[in-house]
Amino acid sequence: MYIQELNLTNFRGFKKSTKIQFTKDINVIVGANNSGKTTIIKALELLFSEGSSKRLSIDDFNHNTSIEELKTSPPKIVISAKLVESENEEEYSEDLITVATWLTKIKKPYEATITYEFSLPDKEEDDYKSIIGKLTNKDIEDYWREIETTFLRKYTSKIFIGNHKHRTSVDSDSIKKFDYQYLDAIRDVERDLFTGRNTLLREVIDFYMDYDIKIDEKLSKKDKQEQIRLKKKDFSKKADVLIADLHTRMSGGKKEMLKYAEKTGADFDNITPSFDGKILDTELYSALRLVVENKTGVKLPATRNGLGYNNLIYISLLLAKMQKNASGEYMGNNAKVFPVLAIEEPEAHLHPNMQYKLLKFLNENSMHEVRQIFITTHSPSITAAVDLDSIIVLYKSEDETKIAYPGKVFSQSEEDQASKKYVERFLDVTKADMFFAKSIVFVEGIAEQLLLPEFAKYSNLDLTDSHVSVINVNGRYFNHFLKLFDTNKSQYAIPKKIVCLTDKDPVMKKIKDKTTEEDDENSSWKSCFPFLLESDKLNYEYKKTSNPLTELYQQREKTDLIRVYTQKEGSTFEYEMILENIKCDQLLTESVANKEEIKNMMEKYHDDINKSQTEDLVKNMRNGKFKDIINNFLQITKLEPSRIAKHIIAARYLNSIKKGEVAQELSYIISSNIKNSSDTKEKVFDFVVPTYISEAIKWICQ
Repeated sequence: MYIQELNLTNFRGFKKSTKIQFTKDINVIVGANNSGKTTIIKALELLFSEGSSKRLSIDDFNHNTSIEELKTSPPKIVISAKLVESENEEEYSEDLITVATWLTKIKKPYEATITYEFSLPDKEEDDYKSIIGKLTNKDIEDYWREIETTFLRKYTSKIFIGNHKHRTSVDSDSIKKFDYQYLDAIRDVERDLFTGRNTLLREVIDFYMDYDIKIDEKLSKKDKQEQIRLKKKDFSKKADVLIADLHTRMSGGKKEMLKYAEKTGADFDNITPSFDGKILDTELYSALRLVVENKTGVKLPATRNGLGYNNLIYISLLLAKMQKNASGEYMGNNAKVFPVLAIEEPEAHLHPNMQYKLLKFLNENSMHEVRQIFITTHSPSITAAVDLDSIIVLYKSEDETKIAYPGKVFSQSEEDQASKKYVERFLDVTKADMFFAKSIVFVEGIAEQLLLPEFAKYSNLDLTDSHVSVINVNGRYFNHFLKLFDTNKSQYAIPKKIVCLTDKDPVMKKIKDKTTEEDDENSSWKSCFPFLLESDKLNYEYKKTSNPLTELYQQREKTDLIRVYTQKEGSTFEYEMILENIKCDQLLTESVANKEEIKNMMEKYHDDINKSQTEDLVKNMRNGKFKDIINNFLQITKLEPSRIAKHIIAARYLNSIKKGEVAQELSYIISSNIKNSSDTKEKVFDFVVPTYISEAIKWICQ
């Protein structure tokens, strides 16, 4: 079985009845601060932790209520969990027995329910209504203070099983079968880690002592017990030698040490103090201490480790303890049936590589030592280590906590499943940041990713302050990622503002020869420069953009949370940047080929450039395929010369760069220009952010 669903009502940030659905193994809960992550962990503790306090404080109630509601009835908190039969139930024969009295559905797969309720007893309700009803204050906090002062001490916590209406109390034996282990974010693992005096290490040592005998399948239970008994007996004999040696060493001083017993009267009634002793193996656990040993054999105490390393050791020991607790042979009737591990913010003491490795291990081994795992996190390294189905996203909407499930947004269609696999395959740490950002800008390449934060500063905006994350999808793969956020298509999607910055990338293809109907090498769609569009309609077909995503989302309502921005005239970011900064030769960085040629063209360009001057720009170009394309275009075009000249310069620039290299250089140059402006109040050069990018930044930062 597994905990399939948790239902919270009036508990902290959850006002209305809110259901959180879980997977059967690992569940990673992400969300902003105060979104409810810790609340979920606390709710599970109230239900399944045998030793935890069940009393709550006034701050555990949801305060998003009205005075009228408080006057009508006393507030109460209700938390319930639904457990369902798992597919591999035959491996866990004790499951059904454990929850037999909890069942709400007997047919396969069975369902069982447990409910925690923190409420004012019915007999106190009239008194509550009388006192609270007479209050005339307009400040709702006065009502909460009165509830805390007069009635909170009378509140009771109860746990019911099965149908909540029947009010059947849980029996303690069934709760004891759940092993709920919790590691909070602020933890001191050193208390329970370093020596055998501490509970955790002592329990684990005792379980794994003589482990080779305990797991020997060739031995019967009786044979195992006998062999372990003989080992203990042999240990006692060796210990007796040590005790005898101590007696010998004490013989001379014993009489002197105890001489005062006679003088103080401690030997009354012929009773004389002496020494005796016996050493059990369990008593010597306290002599063992945890050390770390390197390859050279040097041993250091674990206290010399960093917090992160010791946290990993602690978690490993905790898993070992849970294995011990679940051993029926070792624990007998006290063995746990359902181990649950809850960890808050494992990144608190672990660097990203350790986080990733820990989560990969837990993800791959969750059904062995632990049946179900719940983790809260702010770390992209954690979410990158698990599949989409394991991720649960909490977010606030109109002061209420809502739930999104990235794995559930994909239907069973072939297309959606392909998208799901794509996202999971490429969900590295940088892309996993999209689950934590307030808003996201998806870009096609490294240039936009590097330059967007700098461009925002030209509008006196800061993407970091606005909690905007720029995610590079390395191509036109927006459609796969957008499914995670498209609330128009899935109720499970994450509602947040999304911008896609995409290139137009116009294309052209040659029209078939109708006399032969034969294809030639130009009859397939190929990229083309924007100025070539519609220039030879007799021989070519054209598309202004080859990206269907652009048209799809630009047709949707302006109120939509997903928007697509693309160039006004150009084909790529770099092309559009030159169109809008046609005289800015500072953009001609070191890695730009044909640098001097383009600089010369920029210097000669002016708004009133005529046809012959435009042709002169082309004459100065180096001979080659690009120059031939331009010359052919000039013979047929009817566009005005100034527009033609702009496009020729932009196209030549695009034709002369390697995007990765130039992106790094542009980022440095533009950043330096902004810094210089901040320091001296005067820019080194004037720069215009491409309009479509400027509009996108302003909208995403609103």
